[in-house]
Amino acid sequence: MPGSRRFLISRLSSLGDVVCSLPAASAIKDGIPDAHVTWVVDERFVDVVRCCSAVDETVVWKRNASWLLDGKAVGANSDVYEAALDLQGLLKSGLIIARVKAKEKVGYHRQREGTALFSRRVMPDPSSLHVVDQYVDVARAIGGVADRAQFRLTPDPEAAARVRGLWNGHSPGEFIVVNPGSAQAWKRWPVQHFAKLIDDLPMPAVVVGSKGETGGEEIVGLSKSKPLNLTGKTSIAELIALIGMAKAHIGGDTGSTHIAAAMDIPAIGLYSPTRPERSCPYGQISRCHYDPEGLDRIQPEDVLETVKEAIR
Repeated sequence: MPGSRRFLISRLSSLGDVVCSLPAASAIKDGIPDAHVTWVVDERFVDVVRCCSAVDETVVWKRNASWLLDGKAVGANSDVYEAALDLQGLLKSGLIIARVKAKEKVGYHRQREGTALFSRRVMPDPSSLHVVDQYVDVARAIGGVADRAQFRLTPDPEAAARVRGLWNGHSPGEFIVVNPGSAQAWKRWPVQHFAKLIDDLPMPAVVVGSKGETGGEEIVGLSKSKPLNLTGKTSIAELIALIGMAKAHIGGDTGSTHIAAAMDIPAIGLYSPTRPERSCPYGQISRCHYDPEGLDRIQPEDVLETVKEAIR
């Protein structure tokens, strides 16, 4: 690392947003060949960053000790960064930028909670409609280069081996990952729609979701085909590995949808009222179903046709 130019990215959470931010690191690497990229990330999502080949070093930010983040870990006491990027625009991410030494400090244009005091706002290019491209614009402002966003997200082989252990000797062969969950209830497609779709899929489904979500259990109960339910049973690294094995992913505006898009897995998105132009699986807006009047209006039959086309 001696002689390399050091860059710091502060993007702590959440899952989907961390995934969507990864191309900023790739843009720095492509524009500055000797760049060394350090990323500060919430402990819950560190596996996402560690699976990205464009990131050289990760610093774990712990929610229960955010004010005690070791300054040495981000070079607050000695190292000078070429640039520090706040890709979150919240006080917690901005304070990290504030305490490091950097020749330049830049931030995502949505600067909230006073973060404009710590970094220069970078306005997105008018053509950057998707949030991924808007994050890349911040990297471009300090020398990054990207004609098209590159995620460089690669599953961890050990995590993949653990995922296979979850089959319990009954491998589904080719399969489709289905995530019925989302942090907001209004982003969730009705479970009865998911159950109907799963029963009509041309191959088995594997249901995923966060621990504590009941959507997977409800869908299994409603479905005749009884899909494998891994809700709450995978770590983030294992989820990345699982999606990397799949033929397609079906879900709403949630983290696993963006993981699929990052690895070029066909991602069928279900949206309302969030407009897919900004937050769809990157590069796959043609596979999204959108109805501003409600997710329940999106019919399983229509989604099934998109799935079939995607895996054909």
